[in-house]
Amino acid sequence: MAARLMVAGLSMALACLATPTMAQQSAPLKTVATTGMVGDVVARVGGECAEVTTLMGPGVDPHLYQASARDVSTFQQAEMIFYSGYSLEGQLGDVLERFSETKPTIAVAPSSIDTGSLITVQDVYGIDPHLWMDVSLWSRIAPTIADSLSEARPACEAQFRDNAEDYVAQLEALHQWVTESIASIPEQQRILVTAHDAFNYFGRAYGIEVAGIQGISTSTETGVADIREMAQVVVDREVPSVFVESTINPRTVEAVIEAAREKGQEVSIGGQLYSDAMGEAGTADGTYIGMLYRNTRHIVEALGGKTPALPEALEEWAARWDIASS
Repeated sequence: MAARLMVAGLSMALACLATPTMAQQSAPLKTVATTGMVGDVVARVGGECAEVTTLMGPGVDPHLYQASARDVSTFQQAEMIFYSGYSLEGQLGDVLERFSETKPTIAVAPSSIDTGSLITVQDVYGIDPHLWMDVSLWSRIAPTIADSLSEARPACEAQFRDNAEDYVAQLEALHQWVTESIASIPEQQRILVTAHDAFNYFGRAYGIEVAGIQGISTSTETGVADIREMAQVVVDREVPSVFVESTINPRTVEAVIEAAREKGQEVSIGGQLYSDAMGEAGTADGTYIGMLYRNTRHIVEALGGKTPALPEALEEWAARWDIASS
């Protein structure tokens, strides 16, 4: 009798110990992503099996971002952390390194993209971290994210794989659409002048010359010589429009416009581009696809081109956000 009671008590104890683990495995995985570009892919791949908190919202510059006490608490509560890498989140580097000792902390770009695809720069970073500007490169992080999520929630592995495959197909279609759109710009005007060098991958992938007033990181200073040099480029190339960025004060771009006008070249602001952050959550611009879609529309229309109809693979995305596909 005593033996049976002991066995029964042990079974109950084991059941109590097992219950939290089982409950944890069935609950959505709690993840944190540093930027919207990373967080949106995690959300698309994770689906109902992942809960995603994005640290940096619209208009936030990841080059200069510093973690608050609330951010540290958010990291502590997460089961898995995703960040871009290649020093994009420079100020967060030490924090991310500390958390990597206690929980999965994945740098999605270095984990997914071979070094032969990277752009090296004469900069403190060495590697240009703005890889999401080339859709064909950024799509490579989806399978990596699926792998990481599957390790923590193996019961959802099939869903993660399917979601990643579907999303990559959409991004392949987006890549082709951006390529065709940029090609419609008259060759003489195919030059993108922006506040800082965040668009080099975009330029390389889609065949448009890129000229940034600031360097790769917004922590660098812009001098009078930089303004004058860029104004001369605008004049020489008869550039009709230049672009501001959502995360950067427009004063440097406005200074270039003024300097170009003094030289006789009328220039307008072609629109605000998303560079280091996406748009507001709950809007089309708050998605990675929407970020590239909106940027491309602004660039093409301001520089004299015309965007084609969206491909069939993006019709569902367009319908969700009430965007005309043609």
